[in-house]
Amino acid sequence: MGARKPVFTLRKARKDDAAALARLIDIAAEGMASYFWRLSAPDADPLVTGAARAAREEGGFSYRNALVAEHDGAVVGLLVDYRLDDPYPETDPADLPPVFRPLVALEAQAPGSWYVNVVAVDEGFRGQGLGARLLAEADRRAEEAGAAQASIIVAAQNPARRLYARCGYEEAAAAPITPYPGALHTGDWLLMVKPVGQD
Repeated sequence: MGARKPVFTLRKARKDDAAALARLIDIAAEGMASYFWRLSAPDADPLVTGAARAAREEGGFSYRNALVAEHDGAVVGLLVDYRLDDPYPETDPADLPPVFRPLVALEAQAPGSWYVNVVAVDEGFRGQGLGARLLAEADRRAEEAGAAQASIIVAAQNPARRLYARCGYEEAAAAPITPYPGALHTGDWLLMVKPVGQD
């Protein structure tokens, strides 16, 4: 008899989930988040800085935009999603850290879309369908919000790209990755999009 499949419970994130959110955001961002948090507060633990950002009431990484997956009371998965502004705000690239410039340029090509900023699952719980379940929840939230399109950005070399394609996302644009310390991938970032209401 095989091992019992883990049972996951989805719920809205709370402010007191901030430390878990920071850890999972950094997993999804492939270390880019902790790199940025280290830049913004060089003398602090980057995950503590990230948790403070996740605990804020506003901002893309606010706990208010997050849904967590729990297993046995522990947070093991995360979805952070929200609607991008339309029109997308004009930003002078010189005002952004270089690593973020290609990402912002890609976001700007999907104004008004339901942006899946973070999908992350702890390593020990991958391959159990939780990533696909979180993406399905993003679809539901996008439809509920009246968005016509969903969008996500992923490194072309990241295996998660295949999951997004299976869930209906198609490549729409690419921009070169700006290297940063600890970067897992080279090549391009890909903007992937899908019509809301289609799998």
